[in-house]
Amino acid sequence: MKITQTKLDGVLILNPDVFSDERGIFVKPFHKDTFIESGMSGVFEESFYSISNKDVIRGMHFQTPPQDHSKLIYVLSGAITDLILDLRIGSPTYGDFVSVELSVKNHTMVYIPTGFAHGFLSLEDNSCTVYMQSTMRSASHEGGISTDSFGMNWGVTNPIRSARDKTFPSLKDFKSPFIYTTK
Repeated sequence: MKITQTKLDGVLILNPDVFSDERGIFVKPFHKDTFIESGMSGVFEESFYSISNKDVIRGMHFQTPPQDHSKLIYVLSGAITDLILDLRIGSPTYGDFVSVELSVKNHTMVYIPTGFAHGFLSLEDNSCTVYMQSTMRSASHEGGISTDSFGMNWGVTNPIRSARDKTFPSLKDFKSPFIYTTK
């Protein structure tokens, strides 16, 4: 597995080994020892997947302490532009974001530690996105940031967003509970 550090400390782009033959492909998205050796969480308590139509924007989501969590994100069908926003007070990259295309064709994955908001734009109909999370979902700890409040050009004229996602505060009005710590 090739692991690349992004400009956001701890946010990693993962390119797993892909084994291909006449039958198709075989990919191992998670290996506990590899994750731990690379500074990632080696434990995921819950997994979800969503299937999104083209031009759907989901996000920007997170969970607050003590139920904050790291995530592993990858795509099983279709393609998305995945976006990660730094919410850690004191971070030199607070308010900055990275985006990366994840698709069934490129097999790219993203690891997101605690202290970041996550969202994505579906680039195709029936894009299936998998979320592996280090803690269980806790509705009372869920939060979000408005997708149009931090400078991301999504490139979509009429995005499809949930009613809940439309109510999230802007980044400038958000009081972050996340604190940046150096390793």
